[in-house]
Amino acid sequence: MINFRKEILIFLLIAFVSVNATSQNKKSSVTDSNVKVEKRTKKKKKKKVKLPNIDLSHWKVTLPATNNEGKPFNIEPPEILDFAKMEVAKPYMYIDSTRGAIVFHAMPTNSKTKNTKYTRSELREQMEPGNNNVNWTFKQGAYMRGKLAMDASSKDSDGKYHKTIIMQIHGRLTNEQRDLIGEDDNNAPPVLKIYWDRGKIRVKTKVLKNSNATVPKILHEDAWGNDEGFNFEQEVGFRKFILEVKVSDGKLVVILNKNEYKVYENIHMKKWGVFENYFKAGNYFQSRDEGSFSKVRYYELSVSH
Repeated sequence: MINFRKEILIFLLIAFVSVNATSQNKKSSVTDSNVKVEKRTKKKKKKKVKLPNIDLSHWKVTLPATNNEGKPFNIEPPEILDFAKMEVAKPYMYIDSTRGAIVFHAMPTNSKTKNTKYTRSELREQMEPGNNNVNWTFKQGAYMRGKLAMDASSKDSDGKYHKTIIMQIHGRLTNEQRDLIGEDDNNAPPVLKIYWDRGKIRVKTKVLKNSNATVPKILHEDAWGNDEGFNFEQEVGFRKFILEVKVSDGKLVVILNKNEYKVYENIHMKKWGVFENYFKAGNYFQSRDEGSFSKVRYYELSVSH
């Protein structure tokens, strides 16, 4: 009987120790798990840096700032490749690394180019870096593609967004043409202006006032007027969109988001072939209202010939 009781006591003792050990293991496991969870939650997610897909080696930029001579401030290649480090550029042209875009910021200032009252933070194509004298003709052909978005825009006194020009094809006189008509510079009109206009994309081109005019008459700026303009149906608002511009002999095509096309193939485009041209892209702001501004984001920009 005594032996039987001893066996019961030993059995109970073993059971107690086993249960207690199991309980301790569970507590330890829960505690370790909690520690691991806390450590995981303390780790901060690294923000992914995004960069725009834009090669600036063949572009110069005009900023709404003035140089020592009181003229618009320009940055040409190769300096433009380091624009993000330049203090003069930071307020007007900077990288948004969260979206992967270059932001072009413009507002009314005293930095105005010749023959305009408006300011710009805008790129100018240079086929040969640092040289404005090498350009292209319609016969040679050209193509520009951009992925962009309106970042922000002020409104006028009627509560409507201010507009800005986001792409252009600008004409240029050769030195011989300039001398032929007695001009003091090589400036010619822009044959194409593409606007962000209250959330819509609007296109305007040049037309000859007299379609029978020839050289040297058509070399004068006053020989050309503006067409009535064209609005794409799609409203882009402040969302990303893609613009393409295709140029060939006597023909100009503007494409929005690969599904809307505007084709210009007429006597005006044919005769425009007398001029040299270059692309422009960015933010050519179209207001002098006090406190007005706009910001345009470019994610991608490419040109080919």
